[in-house]
Amino acid sequence: MTIEDTLLQRFGLLLSIAQLATVLDRSPDGLRISLRATNGWAQRINKARLKIGRRVYFRTSQIAQLLDEQCSVQGHEK
Repeated sequence: MTIEDTLLQRFGLLLSIAQLATVLDRSPDGLRISLRATNGWAQRINKARLKIGRRVYFRTSQIAQLLDEQCSVQGHEK
């Protein structure tokens, strides 16, 4: 089972800020602050951002892809 399959099964197609914070092991407020930064990490996550009305969601498939990339980069560093 891939990261994407796991996330889709647990959360569905869209992640709320609280769900994304859970996945990234951060507090929702800390994640909000981090996503305001202009670094590469925040920019990549914000590309998955989708605003519906006043609510902010993140596309699960794009977040899973970022996590897969991060895992493969860390695997090559070891």
